Amino acid sequence: MKKSKFPLITLLVWPLTLLLVGCAPVGPDYQPPRPDLPARWSTEQEQNAPTPVEDTRRWWGLFNDPLLTELITRAITANQDLRIAGSRIKAARARYRITTASSSPSLAAAAAYSHSRRSENSGSTGGNQDLFQAGFDADWEIDLFGGQRRSVEAATATLVASEENRRDVLITLEAEVARNYFELRGSQRRLATAKDNLRTQDMTLATVQGRFRLGLGSRLEVAQAQTQKSLLAAQIPALDKKISQSTSQLALLLNLQPAGLAPRLAQPAISPAFPLTLPTGLSSDLLRRRPDIRRAERRLAAATAEIGVATADLFPRFSLAALVGLQSSNLADLVSSGSRFWSLGPSLSLPLFNRGKLQAAVEITEAQREEMLAGYEQTVLTALVETENTLVLFSREQETRSSLAEAVKTGRQAVTLSEGLYKSGLTGLTDVLTSQRSQYQAEDQLIGSEQQLALYTIALYKALGGGWQIAEQATSAGPADSQAPQKTQQLNTKQ
Repeated sequence: MKKSKFPLITLLVWPLTLLLVGCAPVGPDYQPPRPDLPARWSTEQEQNAPTPVEDTRRWWGLFNDPLLTELITRAITANQDLRIAGSRIKAARARYRITTASSSPSLAAAAAYSHSRRSENSGSTGGNQDLFQAGFDADWEIDLFGGQRRSVEAATATLVASEENRRDVLITLEAEVARNYFELRGSQRRLATAKDNLRTQDMTLATVQGRFRLGLGSRLEVAQAQTQKSLLAAQIPALDKKISQSTSQLALLLNLQPAGLAPRLAQPAISPAFPLTLPTGLSSDLLRRRPDIRRAERRLAAATAEIGVATADLFPRFSLAALVGLQSSNLADLVSSGSRFWSLGPSLSLPLFNRGKLQAAVEITEAQREEMLAGYEQTVLTALVETENTLVLFSREQETRSSLAEAVKTGRQAVTLSEGLYKSGLTGLTDVLTSQRSQYQAEDQLIGSEQQLALYTIALYKALGGGWQIAEQATSAGPADSQAPQKTQQLNTKQ
């Protein structure tokens, strides 16, 4: 019977390998946290509000503004922060591939040639010698205690966290574009209202000056009319400044020069359309909608896996190495059977005098996990507070807007009546100026309230971490002081 060329140890390698691979990894197994969330929001709208869906691409369609859609689309394709977040995802994917490759056997091919001369005084015959060598070298660290498996877990969680980070940047970008757009539009509407009222003040001043020349008025009335006109004119430069600032900020978000964006924003601004109710859903939905919460949860998962990685360093490391190749002093004999050589065998390394250092590394990862857990809990709490506050602010601002719309209506009536009485000589100029000033203030505050409602709508979208699809049928509130029938639209209640 022919004796095997392989030593006995090779017969035990594969059974030993299967045994080692089957061991459970060290370190804690990750369990997703279960935060204590309220069953409902403390401030619920009286109407039955539909629930947001996961599609974040069309929430801005609530405002029915094609220019806003164009700006957000441009920002998504050109914004630098979004490009940076995308680059981080690519890096995380590359690190994940590196980590997974480290847990697999490595194989390398090598070829070498050397020419040497041995010393005659070393006990050898001396002389020159050529050596040709070619072969393969394989190595595999057996993941007995699961350190490599924990590394893969950490890399996977980190990759998902980077993807959630990009989604968070995307949501923030969309919200910032919309916020700056409505601030710009609000300033443009306020500027148009101020100019309209300035023309009214010009006509009032001309009327007062004409009455003064006819001896029907006093110099005091002329001074009062001129003062009110000048005070109104003084507000126009401040509004121009706000428009310029909002335009510059929008240009930055869209990666454009302000001069190239200004012409697109010069078209007349209109009142934004608002949904009568905004979707909220359950507070527990925030855990799956908000990317910052999901990112914090994945970072917690990665930190938990890192504890296992550090713990595995306290235990022995088992490796299996193999080498096979050809070696000859004569190139012509390199491929002959006599030139073959090989080696195969396991190795073991055990930390002895650096266990204190390794144990400290484990304590560091445990502390980092506690930090990530606290960060996750803080992120959830912040999300709840943001959503609650925005719901309250939106609800109260709706009431403010309704009152201001009524004030605009009655203010216009008061101006018409006071101007008629003044021309008939039945009242003084003070009543006219007071009515005009009150009416302008009501119009200006109504525009500010509608602008604020738009900002609260955007803030609630951002707080919920998701968008809303738009159906064909809807109920939408138009300009508060408009007498025309309002267009209708409805939020899709599908989840």
